Amino acid sequence: MTTPMKPFLILQLRPETEAADDEFAAFLEFGNLSMGEVHRIRLDQEDIPQGIDLSDYSGVIVGGGPGCVSDDPDQKSDMDAKIEQACLALMPEITKRDFPFMGCCYGIGILGHSLGASVSKEKWGEVAGTANCEVVADDPLLDGISGSWQAFVGHKEALQELPEGAVQLVTSPTCRYQMVRFGQNVYATQFHPEADAQGFENRISIYKHKGYFPPEDAERLIQMCRAADVTVPEKILRRFVDRYRTLD
Repeated sequence: MTTPMKPFLILQLRPETEAADDEFAAFLEFGNLSMGEVHRIRLDQEDIPQGIDLSDYSGVIVGGGPGCVSDDPDQKSDMDAKIEQACLALMPEITKRDFPFMGCCYGIGILGHSLGASVSKEKWGEVAGTANCEVVADDPLLDGISGSWQAFVGHKEALQELPEGAVQLVTSPTCRYQMVRFGQNVYATQFHPEADAQGFENRISIYKHKGYFPPEDAERLIQMCRAADVTVPEKILRRFVDRYRTLD
């Protein structure tokens, strides 16, 4: 009899159902995960269960979303504040235990903020598009990846400094900290490791009035997505899942 795998906990922050469903499908596809190998929580619709035990999971994956941890607390919607606090509440245990974590896009702000690093819109926010990324440090998730490669990006804020105890793994001309690792097992990316061209095209349509880019640029950005050569980021997500799969 096959021993079941501990599921990955996937936390989603997108209140738009189409965007959330598309992101979730991408996590399954590029992580090579089945529905039975994940526990999905849409934080706009349900809370993280009280007393949740991370030992029941192989790892935690946090998706992207339209909120920013650096926004004025008084200006945040009740939904954005609720989602942010739910994610932040898990981070002390994750970082203390060095528990497998992959924060995608919004997740890098959550990790940096939880570790006391500056996260703001001062520098390195990126309009929707592609970034030319480069590996700057060795890591198992990046083994064999070299040269310049493209990733989909779209982020209003960014890490302004490397959190204490963290290592910079990937950089780009548009954003200094594209990927970082805290400890040995806690990862976060500013780029989207789960987004392919079709998925990012869908997000451009959904978020064209959310301040990521002038709405009149949407069609140009969609054409950019169709022409882009983005293949490396999904390998990073797959390697994270493969590395941390654990059996019950």
